[in-house]
Amino acid sequence: MFKKSKLKPWLTKQWCIGQINGEYLAKMEDVLAVYNRPVAVKRPRLCFDERPCQLLEDVVVGLRVKPGKAAKEDNEYIRQGTAVVLLVYDYDRGIRYTQTRKRRTKADYAEFMQQIVSTYYADSEQIDLVQDNLNTHKYGSFYEHLPLSEARLLSRKLVFHFTPKHGSWLNTAEIEFSALARQCLNRRIGSLDELDRQVDMWTVERNERAVKVHWSFTVATAEDKLKRWYEQVNPMNKSDYSNN
Repeated sequence: MFKKSKLKPWLTKQWCIGQINGEYLAKMEDVLAVYNRPVAVKRPRLCFDERPCQLLEDVVVGLRVKPGKAAKEDNEYIRQGTAVVLLVYDYDRGIRYTQTRKRRTKADYAEFMQQIVSTYYADSEQIDLVQDNLNTHKYGSFYEHLPLSEARLLSRKLVFHFTPKHGSWLNTAEIEFSALARQCLNRRIGSLDELDRQVDMWTVERNERAVKVHWSFTVATAEDKLKRWYEQVNPMNKSDYSNN
């Protein structure tokens, strides 16, 4: 008789913290400092991210969920292209703003940020914006796709804080996307209009419930958890730890 194996090859865990070097630590601490500073009325803290989605349409209409029964769907579907969800999370107020688009180009980024800032943050003097370092997330995108006056306004009002490479876990917008994936995108959605409707319903419901991200990871926590990497990046840090 074969003994029961404890191996479970079908289960996997993915985790990528990236190559930790001086650049990684500097960007990480910059983002953490943004989260750690006191609330300022005229200087809100926003987090931005984007999530690509595949549009899938059912060939055969599935059977709806019934009490005690799971919903049933056919394994055949039709690919209807791709789309992207853009999301801004207000770290201070716990409010999220979303929009669906066909693509994530420089123009899409510039137009979305202009709409968010002009609609909700026109009175803000400056805005700290946490985001990843994609080639579209640049001040130049504003100048290339918006009127000059709007481009100047955004580039002077928005203060960019970039997460390090493979450091998207530092962006609270990622936490929102994790919830969106579980609660809204875990089904087949066959059109951009339907995706827009579903995402909008999710956004309104989550804002009405006032769901807020509670961030506890600080620079002090990072220095403790990543002590070995701090020492590897700069051996002079060893003397700092030995004196503590």
